[in-house]
Amino acid sequence: MSGQPAILIMAGGTGGHVFPALAVAERLRIHGAAVTWMGARRGLEATLVPKAGIPMEWIEVAGLRGKSLRQRLLMPVMLSQALWQAGRILRRLRPAVVLGMGGFASGPGGIMARLLGIPLVVHEQNAIAGLTNRWLARVAGRVFEAFPGTFPSTRQAVAVGNPVREVIANLPSPAVRFASRAGRRRLLVLGGSQGALALNQRVPQALALLDARERPEVWHQAGGQLHKAAEVAYRDAGITAQLTPFIENMAEAYGWADLVLCRAGALTIAELAAAGIGAVLVPFPFAVDDHQTANARFLEKAGAALVVQQAELTAERLAALLRELLSDRDRLLRMAEAARRLAKVDAAEQVALACLKSIA
Repeated sequence: MSGQPAILIMAGGTGGHVFPALAVAERLRIHGAAVTWMGARRGLEATLVPKAGIPMEWIEVAGLRGKSLRQRLLMPVMLSQALWQAGRILRRLRPAVVLGMGGFASGPGGIMARLLGIPLVVHEQNAIAGLTNRWLARVAGRVFEAFPGTFPSTRQAVAVGNPVREVIANLPSPAVRFASRAGRRRLLVLGGSQGALALNQRVPQALALLDARERPEVWHQAGGQLHKAAEVAYRDAGITAQLTPFIENMAEAYGWADLVLCRAGALTIAELAAAGIGAVLVPFPFAVDDHQTANARFLEKAGAALVVQQAELTAERLAALLRELLSDRDRLLRMAEAARRLAKVDAAEQVALACLKSIA
């Protein structure tokens, strides 16, 4: 790796941070950079990043919100430990640039990069910035946002969209995909990388209210810990579906579907746009700062999605929505094309180039 610019990526926790960062890592490596990743062993990065062939560095860190009194009292000690670990890693690796893309590891790593004089680039995936990136945006050399207006104008953030994997961005256009469709409609249900209990319960109940002729084919990502309960829910409702804990090949899933029913994480919003597919969005009601509702409105305003709050997601309402949408292929195509018009498929390349240009 001699002569390659060394870049450290900090991202972790959920797929919403990890997958966009992997997309940037892919572009960086294409440009000849040596990429290392800093994360936590409890996050999704612990399994996905090594699979991508990227070396890992570990720190012990957790979130700063919603903790018990005991955990809050211990937080200064835990944060000090994470800062020390991050500093040790940075001094040993001596990266030319540090890229923070959200998640717990970004905070200590970003702070230490600033203290050590290492250029820092930040990318925020959500319409409402997370606590870590709100801090880091104050000291970063370059700041990127997925949704326009996420950061105050004083941060001089550049709206580039969310990095998505090329295999998703390269899917055929909605018109091409829909032209070859025949038979039953296809519904893709996504609960995020950890699943969604509300969707796992409501979807089979709603499908049971539809006539057999109206029911779509269903591919449902139920989440690892929730998968068995979802199987029971479908069996009790008398509904046949393809259930899986996790979908690794999301390009295949998006290319297969006529409509997606899902949460409104930033990565999902970006992938729906890149793939060009309409959606019914059910924002996670307990997301920090209700950022998923803000994300969802981005597609809704463009006519690419309908938004239903979880408190209003009854089986009856969901059945009515599915009946309305799945019976109108022209409307599904219009929603898909509206989503595709929002796509910013070069976000990963823009962030990667910004990292390379930040090298002193």
